[in-house]
Amino acid sequence: MNAQSQTSDPARGQLLAALASLNQVLLGKDREIRLALCCMLARGHLLIEDIPGVGKTVLAHALARVLGLSYQRIQFTSDLLPADVIGISVYDRASGRFMFHRGPVFAQLVMADEVNRATPKAQSALLEAMEERQVTVDGETHNLPEPFFIVATQNPSFQIGTFPLPESQIDRFLMRIELGYPAPVHERQLLRGRDRRDLLADLPAVVDPATIPGLQKQVAEIHASDALLDYVQAIARASRDGSLHQAGLSPRAVISLLRSAKAWAFLHGRPGVLPEDLQAVLPAVVGHRLRPRDAADVRSPNEIAAALLKSVPIP
Repeated sequence: MNAQSQTSDPARGQLLAALASLNQVLLGKDREIRLALCCMLARGHLLIEDIPGVGKTVLAHALARVLGLSYQRIQFTSDLLPADVIGISVYDRASGRFMFHRGPVFAQLVMADEVNRATPKAQSALLEAMEERQVTVDGETHNLPEPFFIVATQNPSFQIGTFPLPESQIDRFLMRIELGYPAPVHERQLLRGRDRRDLLADLPAVVDPATIPGLQKQVAEIHASDALLDYVQAIARASRDGSLHQAGLSPRAVISLLRSAKAWAFLHGRPGVLPEDLQAVLPAVVGHRLRPRDAADVRSPNEIAAALLKSVPIP
């Protein structure tokens, strides 16, 4: 066993305990939960797009509980203002100056619920926070806590009262996932079991949040061979074929793909990234970034990612 594996094993034990706890709350969604944990380990932000009622909020809250993170939920509505997200400066008579009152974005895990129901102006309040992990108010910069992880939920665009997220904001989400309907066996367990929110109240923290930055550093140090980097670049080139997509993967997206693959390898106890790790995370990383050039193309993000993988041979 090499030094990397020895360092990672205790940390992985905590993560596997977190995975087991999350699977007790969100039934039959092991892959989606693993992707959510990988997104956090890769220092990214997560977008969950699905219809109401499939467990998006439960997943976000459960993640905060098992990871021991401070948690704030922001309900995005059409009348939400940027100050409602990041905070506001209020004049204090006693001191004779303006005092900054922090908004709900100052938490380690922030749930931006139904983010596409807010106007573009309110949505933009998250951009600096997501990219630079800070907010600027009245010319003064305020750092956000570490770790900092945004989990945003989005309703399908065909639903009433939604505003499309701009490409600049969509690209800041490392991953996008869907939860979907439960399998019949798991739906029966939901019908017979306790309310999921009651389970959340009893969910203990199994990860020390102070260790998470160290875990993220270990993920960044996972080895990626030259052959693996060749594979990443081949996927990027294939995505930039003008006949297939409106625009290919940006350099930031390609870096995000590699970071996510490293996190997947780390979670599964591997010291280096394999092609299977890249393939496992690719739909979640590129599905929301690639749009078919043909407007009549109605393939899902997963189908687009699968076609992209099929077009690139494994080195």
